[in-house]
Amino acid sequence: MAIEMHLNKLHCASAALAILLAGTAIGGTDPKNVLSGESAFASFTNVKAGVWRHITAKDLPKPGATPSSSNGARVVPRPEGAMPVAPAGFKVNLYTTGLKNPRLIRRAPNGDLFMAETVGSGEIKVFRGMTADGKPQETSVFATGLKSPFGIAFYPPGPNPTHIYVGNTESVVRFPYKNGDLKATGEAETIISGIPGGGHSTRDVAFSLDGKKLFLAVGSRSNVDDPDSTPGEKLRANILQYTPDGKFVKVYGAGIRNPVGIAVNPVTGEVWCSVNERDALGDNLVPDYVTSVKEDGFYGWPWFYIGGNQDPRHEGKHPELKGKVVVPDVLLQPHNASLQMTFYDGKMFPKEYDGDIFAAEHGSWNKSVRTGYEVVRIPLTKGKASGIYEDFLAGFVTESGDVWGRPVGVATATDGSLLVTDDGSRSIWRVTTAK
Repeated sequence: MAIEMHLNKLHCASAALAILLAGTAIGGTDPKNVLSGESAFASFTNVKAGVWRHITAKDLPKPGATPSSSNGARVVPRPEGAMPVAPAGFKVNLYTTGLKNPRLIRRAPNGDLFMAETVGSGEIKVFRGMTADGKPQETSVFATGLKSPFGIAFYPPGPNPTHIYVGNTESVVRFPYKNGDLKATGEAETIISGIPGGGHSTRDVAFSLDGKKLFLAVGSRSNVDDPDSTPGEKLRANILQYTPDGKFVKVYGAGIRNPVGIAVNPVTGEVWCSVNERDALGDNLVPDYVTSVKEDGFYGWPWFYIGGNQDPRHEGKHPELKGKVVVPDVLLQPHNASLQMTFYDGKMFPKEYDGDIFAAEHGSWNKSVRTGYEVVRIPLTKGKASGIYEDFLAGFVTESGDVWGRPVGVATATDGSLLVTDDGSRSIWRVTTAK
């Protein structure tokens, strides 16, 4: 029954040379300079803005090829003068700082930017406008007293929403909202309750383009517990579908260990997600990923990964599922901790960026030499990904391996700049084209 529910419901010298050659032109994607195979795997020593990578299922090592590591980041104050680094042709400035716990950020239809401060304050903040030097003109607290808020969505989709939905860790609530509101004008109404808590606690929310479907991301409680025998994993590691008034419809996409960020492609209407895969199989297993989500598709957790690769901790279980596991569209670095994603819909960046994906990589703990701590760009052609991605915004790690910044959220401002929340330095960064 549980199975039916899920189905329905390096470092290497050649890499260093390629890095020196890659990504020198704004928006440039020279196939000769896309790192592939073993060279595509990264550490903080070779993550550099403008480098292109392509990891495929055939590049994956065997489980246990390297020991499992515990190498959590030591977060230090931002060194004097340290800034994130974008590819040639872009520049970065500090949009705002001194925040408590900046996490997911989304743009309202009128251009205001709503941001969840998940830990501690339980607030939703609003940033309005852009000064000549790239700072918010006005900042307000929209709502307080929320329980680990993360996801934010405006309903109905389009220019004139009537509500804002917020994903708490154990519920989805909504507030009455009209364009321009800087503070909630009414109490939170609980739309979905009883979401299982603990473990992976972020709850992103998104609506289909027609507003008829509400999607909710619920990550697993564990690394790799078997839901057949672990009641706490029921209806977890899934993207769930509801009606806008909170009626459960079905499991839309299953076997997705922790789909932290979800987004609907504004052109194709496809649901996409940004995923934290499992740990403890070695440095280069299992890749995190960003993918379109096939309706009723099964992505493998916990029995399989990246197609029909069986997790050795569940050896021999569910052979009938092996051929049904969907391979994700874009494989990222293992243990990257891929968080929010967004589709670029601005006009500031060059034309070739239209509709591309940006995703925030919070950074690893289960890798001997840390990786992540960046924002990646995934180019799309007619809504489809080829599997390549670019290290777009880097520089958050010191030469000694200490970390001063950890990207979480990404959003396009009305002027076309890209905003990146960073819960390491408690800041928001703004990426623009250089002039």
